[in-house]
Amino acid sequence: MNQKIEQIKEEIKCFHMKTYNDLETFRIKFLGKKKGIVTILFKELKKISIHKRRIYGKIINELKKEAQNKIKVFQSKNKIQNDKILKFDPTLPGKSIEIGSRHPLSILKNRIRDLLINIGFTYVDGPEIEDDWHNFTALNIPIFHPSRDMQDTFFLCKNPDILLRTHTSSVQIRYMKKHNPPFRVLSIGKVYRNESISSRSNFMFHQAEGFYIDKKVSFYDLKQTIHYLITSLFEKVKIRFRPSYFPFTEPSAEVDIYCNNGWLEIMGCGMIDPQVLENVNIDSEIYSGFAFGLGIERIALIIYQMKDIRIYFDNDIRFLKQFKSEF
Repeated sequence: MNQKIEQIKEEIKCFHMKTYNDLETFRIKFLGKKKGIVTILFKELKKISIHKRRIYGKIINELKKEAQNKIKVFQSKNKIQNDKILKFDPTLPGKSIEIGSRHPLSILKNRIRDLLINIGFTYVDGPEIEDDWHNFTALNIPIFHPSRDMQDTFFLCKNPDILLRTHTSSVQIRYMKKHNPPFRVLSIGKVYRNESISSRSNFMFHQAEGFYIDKKVSFYDLKQTIHYLITSLFEKVKIRFRPSYFPFTEPSAEVDIYCNNGWLEIMGCGMIDPQVLENVNIDSEIYSGFAFGLGIERIALIIYQMKDIRIYFDNDIRFLKQFKSEF
């Protein structure tokens, strides 16, 4: 009988309910009034001696309690699940999924990319973490040259100098090293400079840079490209070119547009300095080219008529909801 009781005890212990019917089958099998295993064991006590009857009676009672506790545990779990089901009201309206919108900077970035791809430019990307040669030296900005003060940035380590790029012109160097002219290339991405944060400036901004290299490229080609880009973005607007200085272009110019009763600088440009071409093994006697760069945040301020550049990075849903993908 001891062996039989151990088997019953092990069977009760190993029981797991998958459905409610399984629990009912378990109850009838062990605790049924007529043919339940525990019930039959109690009836068989009459056939043994009084001394053994007390011992086995206690053991069978423990079996009965184990079976009852097992049923209570699974009934409790089933009740919790049923309560969850009852709390769900299928007649209530569902929760709407909030549809997002493109960030204004992404909208403008895509617009600039599409405009320049339409006239033959190829879009490429490059790393935000750069070395000194690609970011400065190859672009005619040697160590200790005063022009480096214009692009003070964040250095990640020294010897070798690894830094956060100050302009997307580093992409220009990387591309020219690996490809032979002619080519028209556009790159857009984040750049970093050690500047104070204000309504008009930030330590990080997005810059779009385009460059074109071929035989007999002239300043006229540069002006035509910039006129096309600006008039496509702003429609009817006055444009002027002012002589300026950039280490990697010669001659160089700032481009202004007439806005709100005054001239506003929006981009820089120029003919690529022959030394820059020589630095990447392009023969400057055969090829020439131009480059231009503009800050997307500043352009977006004008187009969307906003006054503070910092609002782009607040992640305010109320602000972002105002913009649609269409330009």
